[in-house]
Amino acid sequence: MIRVILVDDHAVVRTGYHRLLDAEPDIKVIGEAATADEANALVVRCEPDVALVDLSLKNSSGIEAIRGMLARRPQLKVLVLSMHDSAGHVTQALRSGAHGYLTKYCEPDDVISGIRRIAIGKRVFSPEVAEVLAREAIDGDAPLTCLTPREFEVLRLLVQGESANGIAGAMHLSPKTILNYLSLIRQKLDADSDFKLLHLAARHGLVDINSTIEA
Repeated sequence: MIRVILVDDHAVVRTGYHRLLDAEPDIKVIGEAATADEANALVVRCEPDVALVDLSLKNSSGIEAIRGMLARRPQLKVLVLSMHDSAGHVTQALRSGAHGYLTKYCEPDDVISGIRRIAIGKRVFSPEVAEVLAREAIDGDAPLTCLTPREFEVLRLLVQGESANGIAGAMHLSPKTILNYLSLIRQKLDADSDFKLLHLAARHGLVDINSTIEA
């Protein structure tokens, strides 16, 4: 029996996947979490085999959730299920320890098959994700991959409109530490303003600049 936890901040999504997976004879959902903190606690309490994780969590980060869960249970297998398929998102999830990456456009059977495959040590990618990884390997046109997973999360929260204090709260770090990260990010990406960071992030699929401006 493959013991699975669901990490997604949408209750309706969790309920749908809970029902889908529990219908399988060899898979059992043993817990659900909506934030990184809840996911970390759940891993310790339930000792799952596989975590199905969304990268966009309420008041927290899927990347940080992956790092935290694996720090507490190194043998855990993490399968990302996200609407994001940019090279930045995929690369940072893998650097954080994810074993597979599917997009939410995949079929339900792909999720079931993916869980079974990573449970036995296989890697799992949606076709579009595999294409992104191959393209980045060939032409190297993905500057956001020069960031560490934590720097990537700081940038992601910044371009989504969070202040330094807000990012610090979400990532359980001090505002001074966040400001230091922002300084390093600007140096690495050769961006001397938040406006340039926003356009760079939009160009590489980290944020929809039109929706950000409208907000």
